[in-house]
Amino acid sequence: MRKNIAAVACSAAALTLGLSGCGASFEGSGSKDAASAEQLALHEEDPWAFQVTLDSQKRAEGVLADGVYTGTAPGMEGMVSVTLLVDDNHITCLETTQEGESQSRGGYEAIRDGKYALMIEEAQGSDIDTISGATITTAAVKNATENALDQARIAAQTVDVPAAAGE
Repeated sequence: MRKNIAAVACSAAALTLGLSGCGASFEGSGSKDAASAEQLALHEEDPWAFQVTLDSQKRAEGVLADGVYTGTAPGMEGMVSVTLLVDDNHITCLETTQEGESQSRGGYEAIRDGKYALMIEEAQGSDIDTISGATITTAAVKNATENALDQARIAAQTVDVPAAAGE
């Protein structure tokens, strides 16, 4: 009987020592040593944090008719629209909207916070930088802006040209 108790005790001790080695390291396991979201936020750069300097003298390329134009393009989960005011070939972005997007997805914050609008005004057109984590939405904003500018270009071409004298 003593041999059985001794064997069980030795087996239990060996099992305990063997299993305790399996969980000794917490690093990278998502346990107590993993960084919290607050800690990561302190060290990660904000993808939407950038400075835009607007030059009120800068003008869009090409000939654009004055007016308000709204362009649309498909985004991540819905349509993106960009409304532009063109005045003397200077573009002001009045509004950017996105239908069907959920927060923290596809540039929702950049549209909501007006980052795309500032970028359009700085570029005076659709040639804007892609925002990290929002590639599809940025492409939609570029396409919607280009759509609105195409409307302004077409309007500029259809403006009545005065007839030459004698015609």
